Amino acid sequence: MSLEQKLNQVLTHFEELREKLSSSIENATEFAKLSKEYSDLTPLAEKILERRKLVEEKANIEELLNDPTLDKEFKEIAQEDLQRLHNQLPGLLLEIQVLLLPKDVDDDRNAILEIRAGTGGEEAALFAADLLRMYQRYAEIQGWRFELMHESDTGIGGIKEASASISGKGVFAKLKFESGVHRVQRVPETEAGGRIHTSAATVAVLPEAEDVDIHIEEKDLRIDVFRSSGPGGQSVNTTDSAVRITHLPTGVVVQQQDEKSQHKNKAKALKILRSRLYEHQRAEKAAERAASRKNQVGTGDRSERIRTYNFPQGRVTDHRINLTLYKLDRILEGSGLEEMVQALLSEDQAARLADLGEAI
Repeated sequence: MSLEQKLNQVLTHFEELREKLSSSIENATEFAKLSKEYSDLTPLAEKILERRKLVEEKANIEELLNDPTLDKEFKEIAQEDLQRLHNQLPGLLLEIQVLLLPKDVDDDRNAILEIRAGTGGEEAALFAADLLRMYQRYAEIQGWRFELMHESDTGIGGIKEASASISGKGVFAKLKFESGVHRVQRVPETEAGGRIHTSAATVAVLPEAEDVDIHIEEKDLRIDVFRSSGPGGQSVNTTDSAVRITHLPTGVVVQQQDEKSQHKNKAKALKILRSRLYEHQRAEKAAERAASRKNQVGTGDRSERIRTYNFPQGRVTDHRINLTLYKLDRILEGSGLEEMVQALLSEDQAARLADLGEAI
């Protein structure tokens, strides 16, 4: 299908929706569904109609300029108008192509952030804590709500693992490319010889799933309760409030012990479990799409090394898009992360536009 055929198809569907909405629809659910579809399609339809108008105007001017009797002064004005349209149309077409891109249905969702220290011992745990602070500060700058759900610390500033719920506008859309292995290169404070150590932490960003997205059967769960404990075995409280939930069909295990209430820990654990199962489904679909796609920023696989934070050089390099920023301090403070996020989003958009061009 050519691009023009695709645009005609969009306008035809837009008019059909308009006609349906102008008729009497008794079913409120159906009316709401059609209204949303019409609303979502309106910006694209308006841009297509605007382009049609400009293309028609361009054709009229070109026809006019072919008239040998055209007044010289009028001809100059027409040529200026033609140049204006030549400059305007490519940008308008790009806007249309971007609007044609299929939207990630999860972009508007909140997210569950999970961070785990990887190879590198205590240095990896300290780096994991740095990443947790970075995302917390970034969330604050974006005006999002950041709620720490679980944190297992080492007692000396590092964390073995942590999870947080991040809610707000466009959370998953901006954070979805953060999943993967983050590597750090720096000289540990305890290193007398000044040798650079390399360690890593794993980040997973999961779209927060609702009950309607993932239905979990009680019979598929094994729930164990036990006494919470802090670093070094220090007791957090004296009741069996910690909860470990095992999803038997998949083997996924989630543990929560930060709340004093067993009920609250169970609710948090189920929230994380539901999001992990939803992400598993999402990953399977993404793998199917990736098989037919030549271009993509990343798979979202948490085993994929995506970024290096080099302290001696003060740089952060994202290996997927070959982008290096010498703003390590600002990025770890959260304020500089937006530039990296926007670069990843732009690269993904460009890759999907390339795929769209091949498809039409």
